[in-house]
Amino acid sequence: MTKQQEAKILIVEDDVIIAEYISEILQEEHFKNIKIAHDKELALYEMEQFKPDIILMDINLKGKNSGIELSKVKNKNATVIFITGQQDYSLMSEALKTNPDAYLTKPLKRVDLLASINLAIFKKQSQTFQFKDGYDLVSLDYDDIKYIVADGNYVNIQTVSKKYTIRKSLNTVAEKLPSVIFKRSHRSYIVNINKVQRVSYNFLIINNVEIPLSRSFSKSFK
Repeated sequence: MTKQQEAKILIVEDDVIIAEYISEILQEEHFKNIKIAHDKELALYEMEQFKPDIILMDINLKGKNSGIELSKVKNKNATVIFITGQQDYSLMSEALKTNPDAYLTKPLKRVDLLASINLAIFKKQSQTFQFKDGYDLVSLDYDDIKYIVADGNYVNIQTVSKKYTIRKSLNTVAEKLPSVIFKRSHRSYIVNINKVQRVSYNFLIINNVEIPLSRSFSKSFK
């Protein structure tokens, strides 16, 4: 299974036939992490528990524009692709204000559906750091990462909300991160320069945490 196929996809569609049709297409393309929600309540539950990477969101749930409301409270890292009837122009205008990644019109075409999903995955991968955490594929927005610390054969990734520990070298992680955002402050530390609050002679401060700053790396913070 490729990284694209590991993406978690939530289908929010009250028409059971359409929802199953979408799911079958994705399964034929070897996507495995698929959930379906036929109403607003289940969609809210899946966004919190399943934490999808991509949400295929019907604008009209039960004849209401619940899809637009849901897109405003989705889990943070999810990308939204709206699904709408061809005549829902006023709703589409309102939906576009939520900055969706794309929108598809019914009847859905297989090629358009797959193209939208693959483009969304490509864009997400270019703006996030992805790694396996147990059986889950985690996608962290760069802005969520505060600093990364080497710990033997592992690295600890400290985000704004929690810490992840993965079995990789600091050099390997550094190669996958954009150097314009992430800088080495010490042989054992990489920091997000946008999170640095203070720079001293031999340390940095990020959220009241003191991080060592080696002389050999200090030029990056002047």
